[in-house]
Amino acid sequence: MLILWRLTYSFQLRREISMHKSILSLSLAAAALAAPGIAAAQATPAPAPSPVTGNMSLVSEYRFRGIDQTFGKPALQGGFDYAHSSGAYLGNWNSNVNPAGGFNGANIEMDFYGGYKKAFGDFGIDVGAIYYWYPGSDPKVDNKEIYLGGSWKTLSAKYFHSIDDYFSVPNTKNSWYLDLSYTHDFGGGWGAVAHYGMFEFKNVNNGDYKDWKLGITKDISGWVFGAAYVDTDADGSCPGPYCLSNPVGKTRDGGKATVVFSVAKTF
Repeated sequence: MLILWRLTYSFQLRREISMHKSILSLSLAAAALAAPGIAAAQATPAPAPSPVTGNMSLVSEYRFRGIDQTFGKPALQGGFDYAHSSGAYLGNWNSNVNPAGGFNGANIEMDFYGGYKKAFGDFGIDVGAIYYWYPGSDPKVDNKEIYLGGSWKTLSAKYFHSIDDYFSVPNTKNSWYLDLSYTHDFGGGWGAVAHYGMFEFKNVNNGDYKDWKLGITKDISGWVFGAAYVDTDADGSCPGPYCLSNPVGKTRDGGKATVVFSVAKTF
């Protein structure tokens, strides 16, 4: 029955590790300012950051908007992003999923997105669209959303609005999700992330819910290790919109609290 949600996390590694800008050029510039005589004689121009970045991650469990996508099993995830200097961007992200999540036989999720992102001092905006596709699903499962986000320093809010039936559940067009997030850099490669989300599932009994997350990360030579506590108030009872059931009849509460471990790399 969990076609009724197809709801993320990757402890948001899926969106949080992509499109990070390189700081190599800033480091070289600082070194040049510290030793101007040497810089004038020896420095060479720093290479411009590549407009294309890739990302990969391994997570102990794939949670999307707080809901289990892999029946409690690990997921291998990855994708790429293209960012133009104007602020326009395109990207793709992929993960294995478990058919018990209501994907009608599909074992993989493929996301395609594009939009415009711009910073104005401490403020930022992000507007775009995303398409979720599950190859091999029969009947077909997919979802189309538009989104609008804003940020101030390390605080952000992002609103997602379904422009078609939400993950192919009939009569659920205009379902929406609001993501509120906060990140903190402790220094020394340590960081923290907090998240609170609200979902309104149009025309689905007991479909609305809230989710939250609190996690910590450690960057070791470019590899980001993380652990996050994830929980929801979603109705995971059976039968219910967030009750998972596999082919042998085993059931699982899709919104039950868990700790997600992860390791990620951007390149």
